[in-house]
Order: sequence, then structure tokens, then C-alpha cells
Amino acid sequence: MDDRPGAADGPPGPPVAAVRAGTAVAPGAAVAAVAPGAAVTPGAAVAPTAGEPGADDAAVIGASLAAPDRFGEVYDRHADAVHRYLARRVGAAVADDLTSETFLAAFRHRGRYDRERSDARPWLYGIATNLLHRHQRTERAGYRALARSGVDPLDAGDHADSVAARVSAGARAQEIAAVLAGLTAKERDVLLLFAWAELTYQEIAEALAIPLGTVRSRLNRARRRLHAALDHPTH
Repeated sequence: MDDRPGAADGPPGPPVAAVRAGTAVAPGAAVAAVAPGAAVTPGAAVAPTAGEPGADDAAVIGASLAAPDRFGEVYDRHADAVHRYLARRVGAAVADDLTSETFLAAFRHRGRYDRERSDARPWLYGIATNLLHRHQRTERAGYRALARSGVDPLDAGDHADSVAARVSAGARAQEIAAVLAGLTAKERDVLLLFAWAELTYQEIAEALAIPLGTVRSRLNRARRRLHAALDHPTH
């Protein structure tokens, strides 16, 4: 049984080189910014200073075992980024609830956090991706609708970043959305953790508890699909 945070109360499974996205919020907007060929860049590291406000995530999580309020620092550091990732995949309304669930699960399971890992982002994105699996139909339906019509059903129409991203990508947004809709859930998770959460290969492996080689193979499959769609568009 999968006992990772976020998996116990929902469907199994947690949380192109490759692809990187802009700052759009709705899935269609972020899809529009996805394009193969971006370089892999490691996530930013936080210098540890245990016991101080600037301590790394591991130190803060450790301190929160005795002083639970300290966990609020982890929320303050990462909640906005986790919410953006979730919103790109299933829309802002669902992302609000999933972000809260992600940090509640993280708080409850903080005693099991591996404090050899100074950066909690892979752990948090793994929990968030676990929770996302309850909404796979919503996510796929959004991509399919965008692929058919060019209109993102999850875009409330008030996100300037999403409009800019869609305009810059032009018709490619529909082709890319069709690819995302057709990927397996496991391939999509790896691709979008790389593209939208900006995790490295190693961080994705940690987030999803899978071998590094599996991360590479899933990204390669997704990249081939993207290249094929962009080389032979149907719209």
C-alpha cells in the first residue's frame, strides 16, 4: 500500500530535454508556453542555518516537531508555487482546495520527512501530484477542449499572463494540449513537474518515488510526442 502523504485518502500514485513553461495560471495558458528543447536547470538551493528564520526547509520541518507554528514558514515559502502548478493543471478553483490539502497532509506527516533533503519542494509537489490524481478527468477534459477549440474552459478570462502565453504560442497551444491529453497520467506527471514545477530529473524522482531512469524514459516519450505534434500539426 502507498503510504506517502496525499496517497492514503485518494487514488494511488503521488507526486522536453524537455519543457519549461511561463507563469500562466490556467492549464491552457501554461500549455501554450510549453515547448521542447529547454535546458535543464537545477532548482534554487536554500542555505541552511538551523534554528534561524532563514533555516533551510529540513531545519524548519525538524523544528516544527516541537514548535508546530514553525511549519508556517514552509507554507509561506512554497504555497504560491504549489498553487500555480496545481492551477495550471486543473484550474484555480480546484487548486485552492488542493493546496490546502497538500500542506495539511505535509504537516501531518512532517515527522517522516527526510531531513537529509534541505529543499522540501519535491516532497510537496509529490503530495500535490498524488492529490491531483482525483481530478484526472477534469485535467484531460480541459486539454481536449483546448485542443478542439483553442478555448481553455478553465480560464476565467482575467489572467493577463495566460493571454500573453497563448498569443505567443499561437496555434501550437492546440497541438500541445492534444499531446498532454493523450499522455498517460504517469508521463504527464513527470513532464509537468519538469515543465511547470521546474524540478530537476533527480527532484522528480524523489517527488514520485521512482528511479531516475524512469524519469528520463517518461520524459523522452513525452518529448517525442511533442516533437511529432509540432512537426506535423493538424490545426
